[in-house]
Amino acid sequence: MSQKQTLRGFATISYWADNMEAAKAWYSELLGIAPYFERSGPDGRLAYAEFRLGDYQHELGLIDRRFAPARAAAGPGGAVMYWHVDDIEATLRNLKAMGAEEYEPLTHRGDSGFITASVTDPFGNVLGIMYNPHYLEILNLRTEGDLGNGNR
Repeated sequence: MSQKQTLRGFATISYWADNMEAAKAWYSELLGIAPYFERSGPDGRLAYAEFRLGDYQHELGLIDRRFAPARAAAGPGGAVMYWHVDDIEATLRNLKAMGAEEYEPLTHRGDSGFITASVTDPFGNVLGIMYNPHYLEILNLRTEGDLGNGNR
């Protein structure tokens, strides 16, 4: 068996929007940052905006729905990608106050401290949030320099 990992880590998630300027403004407000990269389509309108987020600078891309794959679902559904948040209750309240609708309520996953919730953003995308103790453990190991040194 190969030593290479098939899935190395989360790189980019793409969310679709009919109104790119509104989506860019909404996510800029939510995240407290502007996109670091933008690209216009052939008609000159904003077609893509990308944010870099969090401890590992993961990418969240907003794409004009005109460029969605032909088989893309028109509404929320399918897989949910969860972003770690330090205060899930406050984040969920903030998302709802900004107009997001609850998709999955706050749910405790066992007794190990994992908590999930998700919303549908105003553009029809499912945004998952999670308090994940494992994420914090790995982040702590990375911060201490132990990750990758055989100490895990």
